[in-house]
Amino acid sequence: MKKRMTAFLLVIALALALCACAKKAEDGEEFKKVDGETDFSAITDPEDMEKEFTYKGYFLPAAYGPIQAYVGDTMPYYEDGTYYIYYLKQGADSYNHSIYLTQTTDFVNYTETEDVIIESNYDGGQDGWVGTGSVVKVGGRYLFFYTGHHSSDYAEYKEKILVAEGTSLTSFTKKTDWELIPPEELGQKNDFRDPQAYVDEATGNIILTVTASQGGVARILKFTLSPDLSSATYDGVIFTDPTGRFWNLECSDTFKLGDKYYITYSGQDDTLWYAMSDAPYGPYGDACRLDAKLFYAAKHVEGKDGTYMVGWARRSEYADDTERVAAWAGNMAVQRLCRNADGTLYLAPADSIAAQYTVRRELNIDSMSATIASGSKYSYTDVFTAYESFMLKGSFKFDGNGDFGLAFDYNGEKESYKLITLSPSEGTLSLSFNEGLTPVTETLAALEKGREYTFTYIQEGSVGTFYVDGVAALTVRLYGVAGKSVRLFCEENTVEFTGLKEYTR
Repeated sequence: MKKRMTAFLLVIALALALCACAKKAEDGEEFKKVDGETDFSAITDPEDMEKEFTYKGYFLPAAYGPIQAYVGDTMPYYEDGTYYIYYLKQGADSYNHSIYLTQTTDFVNYTETEDVIIESNYDGGQDGWVGTGSVVKVGGRYLFFYTGHHSSDYAEYKEKILVAEGTSLTSFTKKTDWELIPPEELGQKNDFRDPQAYVDEATGNIILTVTASQGGVARILKFTLSPDLSSATYDGVIFTDPTGRFWNLECSDTFKLGDKYYITYSGQDDTLWYAMSDAPYGPYGDACRLDAKLFYAAKHVEGKDGTYMVGWARRSEYADDTERVAAWAGNMAVQRLCRNADGTLYLAPADSIAAQYTVRRELNIDSMSATIASGSKYSYTDVFTAYESFMLKGSFKFDGNGDFGLAFDYNGEKESYKLITLSPSEGTLSLSFNEGLTPVTETLAALEKGREYTFTYIQEGSVGTFYVDGVAALTVRLYGVAGKSVRLFCEENTVEFTGLKEYTR
């Protein structure tokens, strides 16, 4: 009898264990756990936490000994199924942010080219620093136009456009007998950079756009070069900063999408903008932001499965800085570029990056829904966990004007929460620290009461991007939050969240 009872109890225990392992969400999808996850809740120092992260979708170059390198301005090129992403490499083994290369077919798995592609000149001179450029294929050769920034402050021309030539995409030789200098009518010789090259299919000529200032106003110029580079014609200004705020429009790019033509650029120390035209190279209409200040220097690349903007996600010099995110260079960031019926643009997650997240994780609430109501003070509901890498999805609908969004625990103190905030009254999507007291960056996001919106948030390590799907995108940097709670919050509003899901890799 005793043996039968013991066997019966074992069967019951096994059945309960199996039930526990097969716990499911309301929609029938099974929750899972991942073996061998790093317990980031046990790491309290943000710098130590950063060293433990493995970046895939937000690429980071390999460290050089103990020194971490970072991605600066990107120069993407696509050919035969492979994205060749050249970039200014900041720090580590890179001299004066020389140009390096990483390759990918899916924006998840990257292969770094060990050798430098175009190196700043150790002896100084016009290419004592190399700067942003682009690759174009002309005939059977590749031309890499780039910025030559003189190492001397007393040079006649601080910046010129230089070129290197190669028969493959992994090796280029500088052409020391060719340069492009600022035209006389520009009235200055210091600010002339970021060449972007295209081939005019009708003529075979090379079209080159260059960013520069004229009369103290940021502009984008156009040149026509013969295929053999023996002649260069200045065609004039094609775009002028409509805001009057920027002294440079960095990393400009022009392209066609659908039946419209676009120009994109990063306002100096600001963010990615675009303007639209009915004709190549303008005239352009009003300029609009595509993201906020932490997604910078992005250029477009057209591949086998869509069009993408490839740039870098800004970092802080120190991971424990809770006042600003302002350092140059960071992780690579890739977003899919989408077009509305009226021609306006928006950013969305790259499908291949989102597709990594297949392991459904259990929420910190018993339901896939949560309604949050609050008066003049923030109200918080603990819903998610910040894993090393995760994706959140869901829908929301609100009936007030107050703020709401995601709150990330930093050190266990509510006053230190880092917030991704939707503000219907301001029409913005923003990142702030210290429970909203320290603004970091924001972009426009016009939302309507009573309308249901879906959202997607992807975070890897300390880098994330929040999408109000089809409306707005916000790239963020959140140090020190892994292993801690992610809460929904609102203030002076009632917000209904539904279909809440969390996935890890």
